[in-house]
Amino acid sequence: MTRKLLLYIIFLIVSLWSARSQEVVTGLQINPVLKNRISEKAAVKGITADTLELPFFDDFSDNGIFPDTRKWSDGFVFINNTYSDRQITTGIATFDALSSDGRLYESASPAGFGADHLTSLPLNLSFPASDSIRLSFFYQPGGLADFPEADDSLTLQFFAPQEDKWHSVWKAAGNTNPGFTDVMVAIEHSRFLKKGFRFRFVNYASLSENPGDPSIAGNCDQWNIDYVLLDRNRHSDDTVYHDVAFRYPFRSLLSKHEAMPWKQFRQVYLQEMGSVIPIHYRNNDTIIRNVTRNFTVWDIHNNTQAHFFSAGAANVGPLTNVDYEANLIYTFDTDNDDSALFRITGWLITDDFDPKENDTVVYFQKFSNYFAVDDGSSEAGYGINGQGSRNAMVAYWFKSFMKDTLRAISICFNDSYLNANQRTFDLMVWSDDNGVPGDVLFTDEEVMVEQGNDINGFYMYVLPEGLMVNSSFFVGWKQRSETFLNAGLDVNTPHGGKQYYWLNGSWNQSLVKGSIMIRPVVGAPLTTSINDVRYRYVDRIRLWPNPAKEFITVDIGEYPDTELVYVMVTDLQGRELLKVPYSDRIDISSLHEGIYIVNTSYNGRMTGYNRLVKIK
Repeated sequence: MTRKLLLYIIFLIVSLWSARSQEVVTGLQINPVLKNRISEKAAVKGITADTLELPFFDDFSDNGIFPDTRKWSDGFVFINNTYSDRQITTGIATFDALSSDGRLYESASPAGFGADHLTSLPLNLSFPASDSIRLSFFYQPGGLADFPEADDSLTLQFFAPQEDKWHSVWKAAGNTNPGFTDVMVAIEHSRFLKKGFRFRFVNYASLSENPGDPSIAGNCDQWNIDYVLLDRNRHSDDTVYHDVAFRYPFRSLLSKHEAMPWKQFRQVYLQEMGSVIPIHYRNNDTIIRNVTRNFTVWDIHNNTQAHFFSAGAANVGPLTNVDYEANLIYTFDTDNDDSALFRITGWLITDDFDPKENDTVVYFQKFSNYFAVDDGSSEAGYGINGQGSRNAMVAYWFKSFMKDTLRAISICFNDSYLNANQRTFDLMVWSDDNGVPGDVLFTDEEVMVEQGNDINGFYMYVLPEGLMVNSSFFVGWKQRSETFLNAGLDVNTPHGGKQYYWLNGSWNQSLVKGSIMIRPVVGAPLTTSINDVRYRYVDRIRLWPNPAKEFITVDIGEYPDTELVYVMVTDLQGRELLKVPYSDRIDISSLHEGIYIVNTSYNGRMTGYNRLVKIK
């Protein structure tokens, strides 16, 4: 028995005996944004490797979640604005333990493995070494996610075309430095100064060892890269591109919510409407630059400009960050009764030679039928775990500003390692007892953890009769075992004292940074029965056997690409209990006895349905 294996067994025994219930935050096992972008993933695969000319520059500021196919030949890294709060410009490339489909690499293990890589298209480097060709970039370990350990690494490799071989030229070991570090690498060897040169970044990761509960295993060892520049005639400290750019995207212009019901907003617009637009930009140049800040608000439903203003011009010193609050004298208004959507755009007017892709940011302010504090992006998983956590509860505070009806609760539950998250819980609503959860107003026992179909993974749990609310209330859940439920956690939005958990007979304010992704849905009744209009224009499908015990076969008809066909099973209240890619046999053994609806879809569009009777 090796020493490493012996230490692992000791760790397992100690963990199982000493684990106590507590709040737990872990990395994602699946990135729902990537998982639900099949079409974009296909587009990345279809690139053409044309040879590029210098300069090569990318600050990842476009709006996609995959690398720009005009510059990069693969799509493994995640382009985002949520895994760092220190980037040089909007958009970063995040390297982690998840592949391009948002799932853990099959090779993922605690022993270490090669994970994401980002490879440039071929470049023309047919120049003499005297041209001083240099590659620069900024990198950050961890960011707002998991810091890589000392045995993990981020490496830079150069491709020698005539040798058809990659060479490692730079490496950073895992550490806890919170900021971005600039790197400059000279390209001087003749093997690289050829047409067809490429460069790539590769991260090596290792899963954290969580033997007690596989639902805790998740994404880890993140690295962020920003501001990649390859060009000629550069000197050793020339790590900047002459550019002024936004550093972060816009957030909600509401004072306490990312989104809220339109009718509710109209009741409290004076207190809920923000008075400023916070913006963050940077002069990446080595000289003083003059910047003009402009803003517009566009009413999407009416297709009209609702508001425009300029915050004037200002000089910005070299290599300087600017955090500015533009005074906003405006309140969202439209003639729609039940919903509204506004596009807020901010743009910087700078010198003509600046790259313009990073001079504009856009945010969509949505008013629908739900309250949201989270920004819709899950960066981690949250739950209560350990001995004594059976019957633990989690609650988040919300307030209805008018007499209204709570119709549903949307929750983003993360997928878990080895499907360990597939368990039941009790859905809960509480009154407000002086700032903590009080009397139970509603409970729905033994509902199943579900992953939603939309891009951010929310699943809507419907309250069959609705619940009247007219002030503060809490929504959340009660777990039925000492196992981790793994709810989505938005690390970019502080909960501000509104998030609580119950253990050992008392409520405690959450100590984690961020907000669990849970959203109360209010207003008019929701249509969730099997007679809903969605079934009026699709065909009944054939399935057998029916009744069934463990497996069913579904006749889906003829489709050009069966990989885009999914089979879903819902209960009679419309709650999705099972969703799997089409196969010859569908495993239904996890379902209890009862009557269900089996649905089929092709490329996201419902194509058929039928009833299913599940028996023992």
